[in-house]
Amino acid sequence: MKNETHDTQTEQQARAILVSLYTQLDKRNGVNAEGSMEELVSLAETAGVEVLEQLTQNKEKPDFRWFIGKGKVEELRILVDSLEANTVIFDQELSGAQVRNLEEQLDAKIIDRTQLILDIFAQRAKTREGILQVELAQYNYLLPRLSGQGKNLSRLGGGIGTRGPGESKLEIDRRHIRTRVTELKRQLEEIMRHRTLYRERRKKTGIVQVALVGYTNAGKSTLLKQLTDADVYIQNQLFATLDPTSRNLELPGGKEIVLTDTVGFIQNLPHDLIAAFRATLEEVNEADLILHVVDASSERRDEQMQVVDEILQELGSGNKPQVILYNKIDLCTPQQLEMLPVDQTHLRISAYHEPDLEAVKNIIQDQLAGGIKTYRIPAERGDLISQLYTFSSIISQDYEDNDALFTVEINQTDYDKFGYKLQEYEIK
Repeated sequence: MKNETHDTQTEQQARAILVSLYTQLDKRNGVNAEGSMEELVSLAETAGVEVLEQLTQNKEKPDFRWFIGKGKVEELRILVDSLEANTVIFDQELSGAQVRNLEEQLDAKIIDRTQLILDIFAQRAKTREGILQVELAQYNYLLPRLSGQGKNLSRLGGGIGTRGPGESKLEIDRRHIRTRVTELKRQLEEIMRHRTLYRERRKKTGIVQVALVGYTNAGKSTLLKQLTDADVYIQNQLFATLDPTSRNLELPGGKEIVLTDTVGFIQNLPHDLIAAFRATLEEVNEADLILHVVDASSERRDEQMQVVDEILQELGSGNKPQVILYNKIDLCTPQQLEMLPVDQTHLRISAYHEPDLEAVKNIIQDQLAGGIKTYRIPAERGDLISQLYTFSSIISQDYEDNDALFTVEINQTDYDKFGYKLQEYEIK
């Protein structure tokens, strides 16, 4: 029999059995069942869960009532009792009815992959915007499932699956939740309005933005810290950092850019989370260049790269200029290294190797570099001359009569932003 204190403690470590269902559809879609389960283990450990056992079932399609087969539910019930587990975590998303049915049979808290990721984000969010975004995503996830939560919300008095809004708020009725969702959206829209104004000011000053994207734990934050001396949290775990961080970075030629670290992506990233964090992720859409940081040592490297590409497409950033940075090469086998391309848009690096950091700066500079232009600008047009210094690299400058002659290098992105204003002064 389980320890009776499980239901009276306000907070305790979750002792969990992990469950994954592998269907015929998964097989046709090429889903890596073993890799997905490994990732679920990492997610659970990141959330502070003690993983007791892993259980996988192959089935043509999910069971409408139990998700897994009835026989598997009985096998799971025996495991829960024998291991004194208090939580069961499913690798796939469950309906409210399935949660209710499973918790009644298993006498344990039932968590699915989406709820687990939301819980980790709730732990990681530090800024006001991040906290609001996570709370919105949690409510959007829970609202259609309230009828299935039942004892689940009060079973262990908080802990895994109830971080963020908190247990008491999750138990209030739908009307109050919808009111709260409306208020959260209003507050986030206000934050987004300020962010948009900031972006517009940044565009006017000609600041170039470069975004770091990649699968979670690929080393984006480490790279940002090494390149810019940024004071960011570094840890070898999933979603170690959540809120985006921007820092200035001076390139070898003297041009200064803004480098932004974004939230890490993951397979089956909850759509509610993508929607809630869209304002933050739009930093990627505003970027002039995307640096896709890849964990080159991961056995699931290609699969992780595909996930990132799919999310970039969903965000509308799939066609932006992109450089692939194969990070963690110091952890790669010789065979893994041989498979990594190196060219103008692909680079092998270790974020802790100084020559590699210089190579990253150079490849950014090369990608942002543009064509050579020559302008003859009236000397009294100080406004245009000032912007020319901001948007381009001056190669030579001279004066003739009352005109200033400039030969500059300007990249296509900056030319699109500003160069059109100088077309009448351009010497072909």
